[in-house]
Amino acid sequence: MDYKFEMYTKLQKEKLQIYEEFQKAAKELNLKEEDKLQLGCTGAVSGCPALIRKDVEEAMNAVNRTVVGCASLQHEIRKIVKDVYGDEYDACPVNTCEASLSVVFDQLVAPPMMTRGDRYQGRYMAPLERHVHHQGGYGVPFPPKYKDIVCERGETSGEAGMAGKHQQNLATMFVPLAGAKYDCHGIKYYPTAQLMEVDPDASRSAFEKAAERHALYLTGIASLGYDTPGYGYGVKDSSGAPKLQTLLAEIAKDFNVPYIVDNAWGIPFVGADPRKIGCDVIVYSMDKASGSPTAGLVIGKEEPMVQIRRALGVHGARYGTTASYGKAQFVTVDAGKEMLAGMIQALKVCRDNPEVMTKPVDDCYAVVEEEFGKIDPKIKPYFKFAKSYNSQAVEVNYQSSWNEPGKLGVPIFTIEDMYAGSNIFQSGMMQIGVLPTIAYDANIFFSPGLGTLDESGMLIDEKMRKIVRGMVILIEITCKHAGIL
Repeated sequence: MDYKFEMYTKLQKEKLQIYEEFQKAAKELNLKEEDKLQLGCTGAVSGCPALIRKDVEEAMNAVNRTVVGCASLQHEIRKIVKDVYGDEYDACPVNTCEASLSVVFDQLVAPPMMTRGDRYQGRYMAPLERHVHHQGGYGVPFPPKYKDIVCERGETSGEAGMAGKHQQNLATMFVPLAGAKYDCHGIKYYPTAQLMEVDPDASRSAFEKAAERHALYLTGIASLGYDTPGYGYGVKDSSGAPKLQTLLAEIAKDFNVPYIVDNAWGIPFVGADPRKIGCDVIVYSMDKASGSPTAGLVIGKEEPMVQIRRALGVHGARYGTTASYGKAQFVTVDAGKEMLAGMIQALKVCRDNPEVMTKPVDDCYAVVEEEFGKIDPKIKPYFKFAKSYNSQAVEVNYQSSWNEPGKLGVPIFTIEDMYAGSNIFQSGMMQIGVLPTIAYDANIFFSPGLGTLDESGMLIDEKMRKIVRGMVILIEITCKHAGIL
């Protein structure tokens, strides 16, 4: 085979054979029947939340039989956040992270709805990075060459699909990152975001040019809040914050627009620090990594948080209170009492006992490094590892396998492959009853949480090891069919 598309065409034809071989080879893992579909490569996947710790469960049970107003639980969440980040920061819980993003973009970035005459246009900037259908999906893509960037990333098309998220009179200006590669890969053959070699200083120049070009329309900047090299955030400043994020914050400040950080797969206090980043607002999917029940959380500077809390109906009442539960535009995404109680306990652990969060990541890293150390020697040098306390995950990246011109590397699957069911590294794990993880754009995340932690939140080594070993076997089999091995 001379070309990439030929390799992926071959993988498409032999996909079922790969799965059959994997099922046979995976018998060495001795996965118990009762563990199948009860174990996952990661802490949570969409539609399958992570298991909550015993302490969180007990906190939720305790509030079930207690008369307590949601406003008082909100007060406690705000106090915990202020204890760590200071009185100039505030917080607001929401029922999901995507709901948090919707509220934030509606209130801080989209042009006003209630005006006489025509509404003005707004545009916010976003790096051309991974998961742009989330943090970059609330505006119509600009320039037009990105107009279909979200079209294959959902279950439904049109207004009922991803495109229906676009806010009125709002556009997303996608800015390619300096040093990134956007080569096409996958059975679902699409551009990928390969970000290991992103240059934050050169990227800043690209963002400044875009901001100056669209200054009349610029209403915000948004990016992910992750901190690993595979996401383009490997270069850190003296405070330890990803340099690319701090530079975006500086540009936002220069143009007096908010910088919004989507840290869905991240945790407060132990992870990304909004004070160091300089962002105005940061949002979390609390169930993905923190041990909380399914919930979203918005943390930000007090000024922008006023607008977000008002839209959610929790910013007070006409008779004058600092917090209450009333009717407002986004009352549909209110957080319930049990959710709030579980989130409070998860936040307390992140604040008071960070080792509960960091130790499982350290242990998971040791497992990943050891098991990938056994992969075929011909491809072993290509796999690079990074640890993230923020995402409670271990990143495995193999972008470098494609660095030699004219030579095919380890197959890279796209996020479009994920939605199409043609991502072999994801759907393949399901063939042995293991729930998959993010495994596209030459980047794989492993994190504890789905059946791999005990009740106290510590890693169950044996189970995590079987999962990682399974992925190694699947990669080797896929590489053989791709002609790499």
